[in-house]
Amino acid sequence: MMLQDGSTQLLCLTAGSGVPLFTRGASRQQLPFSVIGSLNGVHLFGGGQGALLSCCGTDNGGKVTWRVFHDSVMLIAVSGGGGGGGHQEEEVHLQRLLENAWNCMVLVLGQDELANVRNVERLKKDLRSCFSLIDQLLEGKHPGIFGDLTHCADSLLPPNLTPLQEAVDGFAQAADSEFGCLVVHGRIAAATEKWWRLAPQEVVLLSALIRTLSASGSSSCDYPVFLPQGSPTVAHRLLCFRLLPGASVCVLCGPTPPLHKAETELVGCFWSPLVETLRSCLAVGERCMPGSVSLRPDVLALLLINRETRRSVSCVQTSTHHPLLSKTRCWELLKAFYIFCISRYFAQDETCASTEESAPRGKTEDFILGFSHQPQQCYLVTEECKSFGLQTPQHQLFLLVSPSVPTFAVRTVATQTLSHIVSATGF
Repeated sequence: MMLQDGSTQLLCLTAGSGVPLFTRGASRQQLPFSVIGSLNGVHLFGGGQGALLSCCGTDNGGKVTWRVFHDSVMLIAVSGGGGGGGHQEEEVHLQRLLENAWNCMVLVLGQDELANVRNVERLKKDLRSCFSLIDQLLEGKHPGIFGDLTHCADSLLPPNLTPLQEAVDGFAQAADSEFGCLVVHGRIAAATEKWWRLAPQEVVLLSALIRTLSASGSSSCDYPVFLPQGSPTVAHRLLCFRLLPGASVCVLCGPTPPLHKAETELVGCFWSPLVETLRSCLAVGERCMPGSVSLRPDVLALLLINRETRRSVSCVQTSTHHPLLSKTRCWELLKAFYIFCISRYFAQDETCASTEESAPRGKTEDFILGFSHQPQQCYLVTEECKSFGLQTPQHQLFLLVSPSVPTFAVRTVATQTLSHIVSATGF
């Protein structure tokens, strides 16, 4: 497919005429127009013959996936292969990428403009405002952020939640809103009850947008957003205020209050008394859990998902047991193990999905249905680490440990780690 190993490109075209709208991807080697046209043509040919083409593999290990939304926009994800995962894992990753990319476009532009394309050139121009969000999905610039895959809110557990929770609730109410959250290091530290009631995909995309807005360096912003499930055709205002470097508070609201009024009258009132509390929350950092949670030294990384609240925490800790494994590599292995588990053994929880645009059932579902029971645990042993997946009615834990841990003991380490985190934090 003329792509470098491990690279992925996202193509967006009009579904009817096949006019290219944009191409995004980290690879410098862009696909030529003739290849893009061929990818569109083979999908159209299949549709004309009554066949739905959703995914295929290439001779060199690459992968291509197609998805049409509202009979208006076609998204194609092309992977160059060489990522280290199997075909099932790559298909799960690419299908999720297409779904997220569409929701990013709806979040920024609204469903009406995408479902009823009236002026292609104008749409091309408008879609540029989605590029920063889509690039986040493609490039993975934020280590430890898994929401685009899990559709669970990446969270941080502060050491002193109560005053922060009270401030978020009070600030949102004063801003004529029931939807507010505090974001620390790109993860949600506290949020109102209604914020958590948003569709999981919406919470994940709003968090990604907040990270993008925070990176702009502005102390405050007023940004119109559409909620892909809750309000795809009517825009809301997303007000974001930077409290400290790395910490922002945000609300979803209507026409009031004006940005200037909220910034001058509300931010200082609610958050100035909590500067030290915010700093202690910032000190948690990428660990995402307070110091009261002590992990075994042979634990390299973990991803813990609360299946009921659709929240997750993740962390990597440096280990003297295996110093050659960098943090970046640990994050990569943890992500790969998560995809391995949910593509083969654990069904991915979905509390909401677009009814019209649900993805076609693939080999993942067929594989899981082949079991006479629902797998609850799985493990993987490689030269770099040992990995264990544990599923309970309320949680999913994905754990990486040092190769020095005996294989028979990995299950015990996982169950003890889960029990310790839940008892210490109530997560």
